[in-house]
Amino acid sequence: MNSTVNPASGAQRGLQSATFAQPGAPALAGPEGIRYDFNFGCRVQVPKDGWRVRMHDLDTANTLFDEVMNAGEIAASRRKYYVRFLLEVFDGARLVFSHSFDAAGRRVRVEVGSNAIGDAIAWMPAFEAFRAQHDCALTVWMAASLHALFAASYPAIVFTTGAVEETGEPVYATYRVGAYRPLSDRDHQPTDLRVSNLQDFASYMLGVPALERRPRVSVANPERTIAGRYVCIATQASSQCKYWNNPHGWPTLVAHLKARGYRVLCIDRDREYGLPGELNVMPAGAEDFTGARPLEERASLLAHADFFVGLGSGLSWLAWAVGVPVVLISGFSHPKAEFHTPWRVINFHACNSCYNDTRYESDDSDFGWCPRHAGDAFRYQCTKAITPAHVTGVVDRVIAALGAAHQDE
Repeated sequence: MNSTVNPASGAQRGLQSATFAQPGAPALAGPEGIRYDFNFGCRVQVPKDGWRVRMHDLDTANTLFDEVMNAGEIAASRRKYYVRFLLEVFDGARLVFSHSFDAAGRRVRVEVGSNAIGDAIAWMPAFEAFRAQHDCALTVWMAASLHALFAASYPAIVFTTGAVEETGEPVYATYRVGAYRPLSDRDHQPTDLRVSNLQDFASYMLGVPALERRPRVSVANPERTIAGRYVCIATQASSQCKYWNNPHGWPTLVAHLKARGYRVLCIDRDREYGLPGELNVMPAGAEDFTGARPLEERASLLAHADFFVGLGSGLSWLAWAVGVPVVLISGFSHPKAEFHTPWRVINFHACNSCYNDTRYESDDSDFGWCPRHAGDAFRYQCTKAITPAHVTGVVDRVIAALGAAHQDE
């Protein structure tokens, strides 16, 4: 069975993330006392004992639910991601109510279950694609620090933190985009994040074509503010497996870039980050542009850089969104996990791609997560084995390509 039945006074079962509040009673009024909506699944409440509720997936031609209900009960589909539902309510043989999902002109809400910069940047194009596909009035709930990055570029979308109670027309549908644990859960996410590109993951959840779409982001200042040719780098990440763990890596690369005539600007938020006694420090020779500056200011720095060198983290997604060439150094993730860049650096001779291995689930609470080699000498081998010569070779090809492009202008 693909739905659950709960008393009206009870919480809907199955929610995996404490980030989200549980929905209340269905928001929309149907005929003869029926209530319904698509807020976190298809939900129907009947006013009388003995009425039958049916739910269908119009695109796959599957019947998902067909049960007789008690008065006041809420039938809620197990699938919480986007499905083009047809719902029907019967009193015996009499069809009391039939409704096919149609969000045109309706209020729809997308709630982002992650504060990660990269997730929001990756998923924004899917939100806009959903809005355009359904011609709906879309509100996106996400961290307030991200609003200015998107608001001007997506004027048809309303951005909110969800802290203020919304008023006006009831919300027709709500979708909660985020990775649910366990990652094998198929009620809240249609595919496994480990085997899906990060952008595609949101597209599948919202039922839009899974295409690579470059997000539109705002820059704080379109004018160049840094004199001379420069490169931006970001060396910090949210867990140690994402770092370039070769101890000679960043110092050698910074020295190489400076020898090629570049200023090297480090645009991380944190100058130092990691565990006590095991801090990752901004590489010597880089210029310190760290600090809690808004993302749109970092976007301005990126917009005028020749290129960017970073890790499998949010600032690489920001650089890609801005349109600057990205050299992305990562061993813990497979290259297909992120956006496409011809300058992706990975060493397949070493252990790699554990993040995309379905035998493991990444643990955000464990900064030292390394599932295959946690207790041996090969810990973080995936990026320890990425040599400075490997990365400087890729960087030199980027510089050569930029030189050729400038000659063609």
